[in-house]
Amino acid sequence: MQTSLTELLGCRYPIIQTAMGWVADPALVSATCEAGGFGFLAGAVMTPAEVEAGIEQIKAKTDQPFGVNFHMYTPGASEIVDICIRHGVRAVSYSRSPAPDMIARLKAAGVVCIPTVGALQHAVKAVAMGADAVVVQGCEGGGHTGKVASSILLPQVISALDVPVVAAGGYKDGRGLVAALACGAAGIAMGTRFLMTRESPVPQLTKARYVGARAEEIIVSTKLDGLPQRMINNECLQTLEHKSKVGMLLLAIRNGLAFTKLTGASLFSMLTSAWRMKQSNRLGFGQTLMAANAPMLIQEAMVKGHPQNGILPSGQVAGVIDDLPAVADLINDIMCEAEDTIERLAALQKN
Repeated sequence: MQTSLTELLGCRYPIIQTAMGWVADPALVSATCEAGGFGFLAGAVMTPAEVEAGIEQIKAKTDQPFGVNFHMYTPGASEIVDICIRHGVRAVSYSRSPAPDMIARLKAAGVVCIPTVGALQHAVKAVAMGADAVVVQGCEGGGHTGKVASSILLPQVISALDVPVVAAGGYKDGRGLVAALACGAAGIAMGTRFLMTRESPVPQLTKARYVGARAEEIIVSTKLDGLPQRMINNECLQTLEHKSKVGMLLLAIRNGLAFTKLTGASLFSMLTSAWRMKQSNRLGFGQTLMAANAPMLIQEAMVKGHPQNGILPSGQVAGVIDDLPAVADLINDIMCEAEDTIERLAALQKN
């Protein structure tokens, strides 16, 4: 299946595996690319050295094109740009606080820039800043999310832009892919569906929590960092909901120091990055501080395998997924179902 997205990225199928922190590792990315999709490495929770090592591991597993995700406001971002250019990475993805100078460097080197946005105005701004395509996530999507459903947001953005638009938020199968294409999208992007695969590095106890989740318990909360995030309403989130503002800020300071140690960045560089994020996103001081909570609490579930003690970012679609297939089987099933759906629709037209 060829679309403007497959032409842009050089993949066989218009399916993107998103860069979930602690989840989108070299094994998952390479499995996705080998199966015909396009995977993004989760560089946002890595040091530059780890990003480079991850790129080299992917290259050792596949000769297919792939991408890297990172935050342009964090320490080491400029170095990650250099690494992506040096290694000939096909694309980069980013979200909050895009840096025009970094985008210009990437584009000059032929690296495709694909930000993720959750609102029409952000999509328009992203293209004005140089984006070659955009991933548009409806409010069904996991992690940080907007307020508008995919079925409303996607057509709005497609009508407003002249670059490929990729649909995200609520997609898991071939019928969803065809629905997105029918709206005018160039493909779909999935996070939760790829998290729930065999190649995903997420520990089995945590995967089991996703498999057992009901759609109605995958809620949006602002408690973690002051911004709306969709996640499974587990024991950790319920505890956070009862914490005071002071308690949340103290937790954020502790997690911020832990993340600084984990990344090897200096405290000054982390504070500088926090200030850039605050300015670019018009966040309050408290919101900026609380942003440190997310990576460490997500790591508790996604790396350490303690789903009750960590945050479980999730698209609402997890509530209707009950299996953990191999990535190759997942993509093959999606494409087969998409072809069957297209044939069924064509038959209706003939009748």
